[in-house]
Amino acid sequence: MFLDRDGVINKDNPKFEILPGVVEAITKLKDAGFHLVVVTNQSGIAQGIYTEAEMKECHAYLQKECGHRIDYFYFCPHHPTVTASLARKPGTLMFEKAIARFDIDVTASWMVGDRGRDIIPARDLKIKTIQIGHEIEHENRADYTVENLLEAAQLILSK
Repeated sequence: MFLDRDGVINKDNPKFEILPGVVEAITKLKDAGFHLVVVTNQSGIAQGIYTEAEMKECHAYLQKECGHRIDYFYFCPHHPTVTASLARKPGTLMFEKAIARFDIDVTASWMVGDRGRDIIPARDLKIKTIQIGHEIEHENRADYTVENLLEAAQLILSK
């Protein structure tokens, strides 16, 4: 199970605020036996908006609030205006690392994201996709659309 961070787990702004229903969704998915892996572009690091240490503080806070149920955070700190990176979504490298590390069966896995760059790599790897909201370009739309992570968890658990 792959999760984007900003816009899926927390509000997509500099202040880290966990969205409603996220803790419940993560608990339900973990209790159902899913590995939970966050794959996130964090270009604000390269742009000097925040530091890697500050990002890790946000992840530690999220882990505390979620009972340490997230298995791993993969992040790409690069931004194309500063430096190129194969890890940056829509590339598949962060996903591939998690698949290898946790021996993930992609046919039984899901990606939940709120942008086309989240959906593209999952689709390339044959992972089922769910989008949060309706802001994804038509050509990059996910297999399913929901309003939040709790709805995504309920959909996944019903399949």
